[in-house]
Amino acid sequence: MDRKLTRNFVSKDLNINSFDILKPYFSNLTSRELRTGKQIWQWLLDKSELESILSEDLAWRYIKMNCDTSNKELADSFNLFVAEIEPKIAIEWNELNKIFIQPDVLRLVDVTKLFTIIREVKKDIDIFREENVPLEAELQQMEQEYGMIASKMNVNFDEKELTLQQAANYLKETNRVVREQVYHKINKRRLNDSDTINKLLSSLIELRTRIAKNAGYTNFRDYKFKAMGRFDYSADDCKQFHSSIAKVVSPLANNIIDKRKQTLGYENIRPWDLDVDPDMKNPLQPFNTTDELIKNTIWCFRDLEPEFGIYLNEMKREGFLDLDSRKNKAPGGFNYPLHESNIPFIYMNATGNMRDMITMLHEGGHAIHSFLTAELELVDFKDTPAEIAELASMTMELITMDHWDYFFDNEEELKRAKRTHLEDVISVLPWVATVDKFQHFLYENPKHTAEERTEAWLKITNEFSCPLVDYTGIEEYKANQWQKQLHIFEVPFYYIEYGIAQLGAIAIWKNYKENPKKALEQYKAALKMGHTSPLPNTYKAAGIDFNFSEEYIKELMDFVKEELDNL
Repeated sequence: MDRKLTRNFVSKDLNINSFDILKPYFSNLTSRELRTGKQIWQWLLDKSELESILSEDLAWRYIKMNCDTSNKELADSFNLFVAEIEPKIAIEWNELNKIFIQPDVLRLVDVTKLFTIIREVKKDIDIFREENVPLEAELQQMEQEYGMIASKMNVNFDEKELTLQQAANYLKETNRVVREQVYHKINKRRLNDSDTINKLLSSLIELRTRIAKNAGYTNFRDYKFKAMGRFDYSADDCKQFHSSIAKVVSPLANNIIDKRKQTLGYENIRPWDLDVDPDMKNPLQPFNTTDELIKNTIWCFRDLEPEFGIYLNEMKREGFLDLDSRKNKAPGGFNYPLHESNIPFIYMNATGNMRDMITMLHEGGHAIHSFLTAELELVDFKDTPAEIAELASMTMELITMDHWDYFFDNEEELKRAKRTHLEDVISVLPWVATVDKFQHFLYENPKHTAEERTEAWLKITNEFSCPLVDYTGIEEYKANQWQKQLHIFEVPFYYIEYGIAQLGAIAIWKNYKENPKKALEQYKAALKMGHTSPLPNTYKAAGIDFNFSEEYIKELMDFVKEELDNL
């Protein structure tokens, strides 16, 4: 099936090697008469087509650069777009936004249908400053430095050179000496670049703060909230989330670690004891090769909803998957929507463990979301807020659990996998709150020193983490933990969405357990909405509340605990 966007406005032979080749398209859009609703709609369609093509061109440059960080040509290609082409595009978009937002234009459009677009355009005009254009380009290049540094972090163990992702598999080994050795190797390797990464973050904070002040904001946090379009909740709501997680979820996470300590029978539980099976069983291995991972995920999705399996199989057939962990590949995992191809790309660093399986289900949820929004008329409708995008992915992790037998043919291993994941669902929420609260500190206090940064991190992490875990003698590792979180460097403040969406995913799963057919229909209906409605409306369409109060979180955690106890 050919899903590719038909080019009606942009030349099929367009090769983007400079801004000059794009200038005629912007001139065309800028000079048009917009005197009828029909003319305006065609203008929006053509603008959307151009935006789809430009975003996909940048996407491929980013994907290819991450797949091979040793290839200078790929990095240069990405940097050319970011440094020389994108800044000029940004100025042109701002001019088009000002044309669209004119009262004489808006009175001729369906403002209800275009509500989210109009809201975003007004926001973009409000924060746009031409002096920030070159700074944003500089920032985007600087943000990629973290991935370049992290991609070169390898360790030698068991007579092999391993990426940190590959080495982390040894933390599940039943031999405690092996786990401790690998834990030290991973963390010492991170410490080798600790000063470099600290300096990088300081430079990022300085530049981000400058951009925010240019736009009239006192700090980057407030600017970024506006830039991210957080219309439906505030920084104070985030702080309520932090408080609710500390009061409701952290005690549950601590109980899980306490139970682990008792089962292991250790006098002290150390950080290298947190991933091993508490009953000292061998690590779960849901797949041996990435081909097997893909095949089992397709079958799992197919049994949940046949069209989901078809979508993922299409990605496999078209080569829109890169899943192996290898040297010179940037860390992390993502699903990148490609708005011209209308097929997303999944990137990850799989090494054969259960976390990789969950990552594939998660990114597969994003991919399904991309397919379900492909028919929306404008690219702005497909560009969903992270709170909805992550709802799609985190829900998929939970509602596929009844089909995990494709990964685990042994009943006891299947139950163990489900228990492990539900424990992770509980444990990840305090980590999300930790990372988010830390970022609030970073930008509320942009002139802090490296020492004050470490002090703040330790204070915040101690608020949410389990006091039973013994870091005696390795306090430096704990103080450095924030450096492993890619989001802090590349996508600041994009993290609490995981927590908000995790709560939403639990709520959908709760509905799914009660009425699978209805819950799946609501899930699909919400995803198909894309960004055509405010967040609370989309959550309502999914059959759940947009809510992270202490009472609501307790209700959801009680449900998860009950499901966990039943296993």
